[in-house]
Amino acid sequence: VQLQASGGGLVQAGGSLRLSCAASGRIFSSSVVGWFRQAPGKERDFVAIVRWSRDSTKYADSVKGRFTIYKNSAENTVYLQMNSLKPEDTAVYYCAKGVQWSTSTRDYNLWGQGTLVTVSS
Repeated sequence: VQLQASGGGLVQAGGSLRLSCAASGRIFSSSVVGWFRQAPGKERDFVAIVRWSRDSTKYADSVKGRFTIYKNSAENTVYLQMNSLKPEDTAVYYCAKGVQWSTSTRDYNLWGQGTLVTVSS
């Protein structure tokens, strides 16, 4: 079972990108799927999470109102729509799966490979 993250790229400040996290196999039932990001020289930080069974979501304060996490059950995929991007959003974005409603990377046991988002000023 793997998670495949995609959709990163180079965008100007104020632009938009949509990241995808596709799972091979049905692993999302009763799970929490999250997006985290890691900027150069920094720790991996929480961005957003969604509970698969209830559509509950939670966002980091820094992205609230700009990013939206949502899922497509039929496609077994979680998306992160990122609008009004800022240079400080530049990072490698990772998707991950866990079982706890948590913003800590320690609670996620399956990680995708990461996709780079670069926002130019």
